[in-house]
Amino acid sequence: MQVILLEKMANLGNLGDVVKVKDGFARNYLIPTKRARRATEAAIKEFEVRRADLEKVAADKLLAAQSLGEKLSGKTVKISQKSGVDGRLFGSVTNADIADGLKKMGFDIAKAQVRMPTGPLKTVGEHPVSVAAHTDVLVEVTVHVVPETD
Repeated sequence: MQVILLEKMANLGNLGDVVKVKDGFARNYLIPTKRARRATEAAIKEFEVRRADLEKVAADKLLAAQSLGEKLSGKTVKISQKSGVDGRLFGSVTNADIADGLKKMGFDIAKAQVRMPTGPLKTVGEHPVSVAAHTDVLVEVTVHVVPETD
């Protein structure tokens, strides 16, 4: 299915690009979340009329994400988990745990924005984790996992 992207999407394209995606991806995700529109002649003409407004909204989102990234850069999130004597955790620290820790610190971060390239954290210590505030704004945050005391 051909769709017009209404915002920049990683691995897909920029605002205004007409891309071909699988039908289910367009119908179930892109169109309901208002990230894309079906690429018909009328939709393309309407998009060209609204292009300046959409670009301004995208620029505002990027600016907000950059300011959030500056505030978030270099922060340390402290998470306590039960662990054994050798420093391995009983369970793991996931992106949801990190997002909750950032929310407690006053940052509005969704768990999908926390990027953990090596998977969940399974040991005590400090671990670098990336937070994607926007597709163009990637910030490093340190997660300090401490053993839980009874």
